[in-house]
Amino acid sequence: MSAIVAGVSRGSLASKVPEITALFWMTKILTTGMGETTSDFVVQTVEPVIGVAIAFALLVGALVLQFRTRRYVPWVYWLTVVLVSVFGTMAADVVHVQFGVPYEVSTAGFAVILAAVFVLWYRIEHTLSIHAIDTPRREAFYWAAVLTTFALGTATGDWTAHVLGLGYFASGLLFLAAICIPAVAYQFLGLNAVLAFWAAYILTRPLGASFADWLGVGPERGGLGIGTGLVSLVLAAAIAVCVLALSRRRPVPGPPLSPRSGS
Repeated sequence: MSAIVAGVSRGSLASKVPEITALFWMTKILTTGMGETTSDFVVQTVEPVIGVAIAFALLVGALVLQFRTRRYVPWVYWLTVVLVSVFGTMAADVVHVQFGVPYEVSTAGFAVILAAVFVLWYRIEHTLSIHAIDTPRREAFYWAAVLTTFALGTATGDWTAHVLGLGYFASGLLFLAAICIPAVAYQFLGLNAVLAFWAAYILTRPLGASFADWLGVGPERGGLGIGTGLVSLVLAAAIAVCVLALSRRRPVPGPPLSPRSGS
């Protein structure tokens, strides 16, 4: 991931999103895993409809808080990401469990929705760069894309694990290899940094979720059986440590992004 970090490492002071560093990617992957196991734990502990309603209400509250901030505030931003992860997981699961939509269909459907978000975002704003998230409308597009990437990643991870029969651990290895592709393509093939970023961002979801599921679910489902609740708590603690570290980082002044970065 260092190749992508090199290309999109600094944003404007007005940006509402964090600096893209190795710690950013680590925290992002942790949130994807926590979203998966927390969603599973909640729907198995309380009535699923109630769980989804609570997750949605918390997400709306976090988004309101995020939109009210005038700058990037680490704990607010990452709280929102965690809740997007939880609700995005639930949304994808509801499509399959409640409505019986096959994983391959929901994967294709969320991919189409995400493509539509990107097309509309680019046609209106003429950029998909996360370093240009400096207006409410651009921020709305950003979070719409983020939410859809979580739903898409959930459906994709379930498709490889269940439909293709890879299981959680093998799926995690598959996505670990896949996430290296945009970094290598950016570094050696000249892939646009914005495209590389969003490709990697999408793949973090099934990557983190696959390994989290493998740790949390029981052996009868191909996991280690540690428990989704315990895995969620450990991941929450790890995320808190990362956010604390991110909060103590100071912006490093630097030149504007080059045209290659896609800003």
